[in-house]
Amino acid sequence: MTLVLGPVVMCAGYLLRYLSTVTALTPQQQGWAEAQPFAAYGQLLAYTSEPALLTLAYAVFALGAVLLFPAFVALAQRVGGGLAFWGAALLVAGLFSRLYFAGADQTAFQLTEVIGLDQATNAIMKEYVDISYGPWRIPVWASVGQYAGSLLLAVAAWRSGLFGTARAAMLLLAGGTWMGVLKGASIPDVLVTGLLCVALVPLGAQVLRDRLPAPTGRSKILSW
Repeated sequence: MTLVLGPVVMCAGYLLRYLSTVTALTPQQQGWAEAQPFAAYGQLLAYTSEPALLTLAYAVFALGAVLLFPAFVALAQRVGGGLAFWGAALLVAGLFSRLYFAGADQTAFQLTEVIGLDQATNAIMKEYVDISYGPWRIPVWASVGQYAGSLLLAVAAWRSGLFGTARAAMLLLAGGTWMGVLKGASIPDVLVTGLLCVALVPLGAQVLRDRLPAPTGRSKILSW
């Protein structure tokens, strides 16, 4: 089930984060936000304009990270082997860091309600690096697992024959999406995560129908 729900919910999270920012900010405010050195300025401003909408977007995004945890584990189990195990383990570490970032996001949003947008923005941006990196920089190092893990799991799925070249490439591309605190989403983020849906949802549907084909060995270069 999570092979279907995980990527779909994560894709919805990216889409909502993009749409919520576009909806909450006027064209002038969007121009101002794009001129800032970090996306956090625009995200905090958007939250003060549409708090319920931004909360929904960030909540769905966090839920997507939670659902992808068992999805990647299930994929690694079906691929089998040490390469798939380590790929999934690193991807899960990256998902843990996303949950840390989600907590930092929520704290920042709530701070705007307590002390106001200007003071909250100044305080957050003054300590933005330390907030983003986390205690002992554990979250930011864990986030590297997403990039390395997607490569290992994609290669393992391709070598086993469970994924062809196309779906392995989709999994690899999805592992390149951004990580961090108060980041803004874009249409390319939505599209790349949509590729993860294309890669995983058919497999999840096959698992639900108990019709999962057995791996057939190394795939051809041009294959699904």
